[in-house]
Amino acid sequence: MSNIPFVGLHAHSVAGSLFDALGYPQDHMDFAYENGMDALALTDHGNCNGLAYQVLHAKKMAKEGKKFKPIFGLEAYFIPSLHKWREQYEEHKTSKKKDKVSGTVVEDEGESKKAIKSLLNRRRHLILLAQNQTGLKNIFKLVSKSYSNDNFYRFPRIDYKDLKKHSEGVMAASACLGGVYAGCYWENRESGPDAIVEAMREVTQNMIDIFGDRWFGELQWNSAPEQHELNRYIIQMHREFGIRLISTADSHYYSPEAWKDRELYKRLGFLGKSKPEWMTDQLPISVEEVGYELYPKNGDQMWESYKKYSREARAEYDDELVMKSITNTYEIAHNMIEEFLPDDTVRLPDFVVPEGQTAGSALVQMSIEGARRRGFIHKKNYIERLKYEVAVIEERGFSKYFLTMKAISDRALDRQLVGPGRGSAAGSLVSYALGITQIDPIRYDLQFERFLTKGGSGYPDIDYDVSDPMTLKEQLIEEWGDNTVVPITNWNTLQLRSLVKDISKFYGVPFTEVNSVTNRMFYEATPLAKQAHGITAGVYTPTFEELMIYSKTLIEFLDKYPHIKTHIEALYGQVRSASRHAGGVVVGENLNEWMPIINSGGVRQTPWSEGQNVRHLEPMGFIKFDILGLASLRMVEDCISHILRRHHNIENPTFEDIKKYYDENLDPEKLDLNNKEVWENIFHEGKWAGIFQFTEAGAQSFCKRAKPDNIIDLAAITSIYRPGPLSAKVDKIYIDAKQNPEDVEYLNETVREVTEETYGFLIFQEQIAMLAHKLGKNLSLDEGNKLRKLLTKKGTGEVQEQKDKIWQKFCDGCVEKGLQKWQAKEMWDKFEYFSGYGFNKSHAVSYCVLSYQCAWLFNYYPSEWMAAFLDKEPDSRKEKAINLAKSFNFNIARLNVNTSGVTWEISEDGKTLIQPLTSIKGLGEKAIEQILKHRPFNKIEDFLFHEEIVYSKLNKKALDVLTRSQALNCLVDDRFSGLKHFWSAIAVDRPRKEKNLIQNIEDYSEEGDFTEEEKIQYLVDLTGLFPLQKVVNDKLLQKLEELHIPPISEYDAMLQVAWFIPREVIKKKTKKGKDFFIVQVIDSNSELRSIKCWGVNPEKDRIFINRPYMAKLDWNAQWGFSSRAFRKTFKLLA
Repeated sequence: MSNIPFVGLHAHSVAGSLFDALGYPQDHMDFAYENGMDALALTDHGNCNGLAYQVLHAKKMAKEGKKFKPIFGLEAYFIPSLHKWREQYEEHKTSKKKDKVSGTVVEDEGESKKAIKSLLNRRRHLILLAQNQTGLKNIFKLVSKSYSNDNFYRFPRIDYKDLKKHSEGVMAASACLGGVYAGCYWENRESGPDAIVEAMREVTQNMIDIFGDRWFGELQWNSAPEQHELNRYIIQMHREFGIRLISTADSHYYSPEAWKDRELYKRLGFLGKSKPEWMTDQLPISVEEVGYELYPKNGDQMWESYKKYSREARAEYDDELVMKSITNTYEIAHNMIEEFLPDDTVRLPDFVVPEGQTAGSALVQMSIEGARRRGFIHKKNYIERLKYEVAVIEERGFSKYFLTMKAISDRALDRQLVGPGRGSAAGSLVSYALGITQIDPIRYDLQFERFLTKGGSGYPDIDYDVSDPMTLKEQLIEEWGDNTVVPITNWNTLQLRSLVKDISKFYGVPFTEVNSVTNRMFYEATPLAKQAHGITAGVYTPTFEELMIYSKTLIEFLDKYPHIKTHIEALYGQVRSASRHAGGVVVGENLNEWMPIINSGGVRQTPWSEGQNVRHLEPMGFIKFDILGLASLRMVEDCISHILRRHHNIENPTFEDIKKYYDENLDPEKLDLNNKEVWENIFHEGKWAGIFQFTEAGAQSFCKRAKPDNIIDLAAITSIYRPGPLSAKVDKIYIDAKQNPEDVEYLNETVREVTEETYGFLIFQEQIAMLAHKLGKNLSLDEGNKLRKLLTKKGTGEVQEQKDKIWQKFCDGCVEKGLQKWQAKEMWDKFEYFSGYGFNKSHAVSYCVLSYQCAWLFNYYPSEWMAAFLDKEPDSRKEKAINLAKSFNFNIARLNVNTSGVTWEISEDGKTLIQPLTSIKGLGEKAIEQILKHRPFNKIEDFLFHEEIVYSKLNKKALDVLTRSQALNCLVDDRFSGLKHFWSAIAVDRPRKEKNLIQNIEDYSEEGDFTEEEKIQYLVDLTGLFPLQKVVNDKLLQKLEELHIPPISEYDAMLQVAWFIPREVIKKKTKKGKDFFIVQVIDSNSELRSIKCWGVNPEKDRIFINRPYMAKLDWNAQWGFSSRAFRKTFKLLA
């Protein structure tokens, strides 16, 4: 415990001071408490990103009986006048590319703690602390404004004008050697003490005018001589103006021992960038070498630091004055700053509630209107369910949430296709009535209680699928404002693999040794981790802890280098960067007043995150709305567009046209979901091109064997095809039961009623809840859903007590209904077993409706669907998709300036798909526009000398890539001796007049043609597609098939022989200096593989690229494919 009262009013954490501070706010708070302090401020650089951590941990400490006061603030970046700064910035913008605004600025203390020459980079630190709720709101406004485009260049900034406007409830201090007083010192140092003092007087007067007695001069204690000079000037301001002094620890790590980890973390922030002047390649040996200790000190430790560093600097101070500066912090923290937490009132927009109505009455009215529109207004069971749901929603206070979700949905429906439903929200009849979902929950027996219960906690979570989420979010921001719709930030953290590599660099560990560890650790740990969890199938990624336990190579490496292990344990999980949540946005009004909004990549984003690892938004009063993208919806849109052009004579379909077609033909209420032809042709026969949820071979195989006949069958298949059920071999048992339903035995009629649709299996989570409800005694569906959650948890305390209570109700009910107690226990055991992998029926049904919609389109409009599929497949899978199209007997027309468009087009007979010009890398939109507008071209002169073509858009670069990608082959005539001759004459030496072309044809006549290897390489480089037919002809493929030799992607470990085409040969050496090759290969499935060839002689051994080979290969999970005698085992086929 400390004898001197003190509170740290200047502290940093990794949450908001990336690559400068170490440890999350809770780490600093815990240490401060253990170190004898009862309060701590958090003042991260330019933001309040750590505030949510502060709030939640303060609540946790209070629950534990620990009295500790969180103080909220930041270390802002300040310049006197943004107007003057902006004038120079505007000049700068005309000559340089504008920086992207980012919420993750990295503080370079070496740059900020000296004279900053460029006004553009100039900023000074300023500590701002909130005294109360009003002050915190003002700080939020200041942060939000500092990240606006007007205030930002590399760093967010505020000025005197901003401070004056938002100073109520805020106190300020002069900060460190990079602070506002320090700026006067650095910028006037060469002019002498008088100039420094005069500048500091001006700052002091300005700050007093704004803050009055809430302006403090800040003293710090370290070994820098400049710090002690600055301290003396600040003390002079105290004597001249009477401002109060404070001493601060400026803490940057959470314990005295963490200094070295922080030094390493700082250096990691500059990897791959130009190193600042202060940074050395070697870490300091001791903290004395660093010159300061930046942990959350108590009062006694502050006094010791003062004595130590002033003595070392031979600087004399008034001990009484310094002591007062230390104790002042305690008085300020407890007498001038209120004990409060941010207002966490949920803020949803008022504009979604019609004028003159409450949210509750509006929800009732809109639900009734939806019931009428959906056609169930006169169905008693529907109306009773609707009334029940509305009552629960209103009782839980969620009416405005549903109105907000409806407002988002209404805007989406006007602009793009949306998914039938996603997650448990599809179990809500209110969601269906409002148009948020398209699935009738009563038709499929979906439970509202799976989505929302009477006695639950937390807000509902409606995930919403659309075809183009970014566009929708941009439209919402444009329509509602960027202080109303704010995308959610994801905070990315340092992971084990990168830490092992990066830390080892600093300590000079050989790369080959490090690479061996990072290559093997997942391979070694994965099977052991899966075994520990009882998982036998599916993909599994071991956790950090599991890698540290189960990877033998990693354990040995860290035992050899224990200092690296120490660093890894300290740095794992520290913040690395900011990105944007895949779909999450916060929607509310005047959000900049209630959260300190930051920017990342030029987009305003939340400072706090919401996801699996952290839940910071909802506890702070902000509700997340997930707007997610599904490529399948874009494919459906594109397919309908093709249908309308080819079969409805609509040349340029609008979204209204697409939506009309969807509503009339594909809406789940209009579409015949029991169409036998679709089920048999697609799901039984296995026509899988782009069918949603059936892109993996395993899922396709399971589906073909299971032969679904309806949406529930399909939902069961997709629910079973996951690691848990597959590990338990549920897929095999399910197929047996489906094929022999008469052999399935049911405990009683209730069990039959609930599980007959899944052939006696508990596949869906809702089945557990329903059986508990129907078999139990006075056991509600809410309790049934609670049981579903409890069964997945382990524990002997409160969780077990709740389980026991529900078990008793369940057992009593079973006995009353004629079952034996042992039968009740047997059913309960089934609940526990299946709860580990039961799936959400509402989600499964919704997604399977989309799968069926895709299948219907492919069945009835195969050309249109295949064109949409090829258009939406990413480049990495494009060649595989093309091969799939060929397997369905489609011809592929390669690039042609006269026929290729901006998307995959369809020939008139519907049998040929035409590759688009947009697939050529380096060919811009403007060039394509010129081609499409002025074609057809009959000869090269038409293309080169067209009177209306703007050649600044169809330029020399465009001619180059068009020629080498063979898109201009249709214009090559017998004047040219080959494609290289053509390329040289029209692209390399671009002719401006016809006479120049004639001369070029003559001058370059000896060029001839490109080699086959060159042609192949150009096609791969420019289109991303490997022209397999140029290397392997049909005759060779047929011969390989007759010999049962598979492509390498279908390697059979028993056969050990496969064929492939080498694409690249990389020469390498082992740790012992022995040569080997890594051969990158491709096959007819367009899947890339690597083969390691050991024992090679680089001078003599040669593998021909772009030629087919057959080889006998070894394979194991660690090394993949390899060959130890490739001269004997590799056979060139052509």
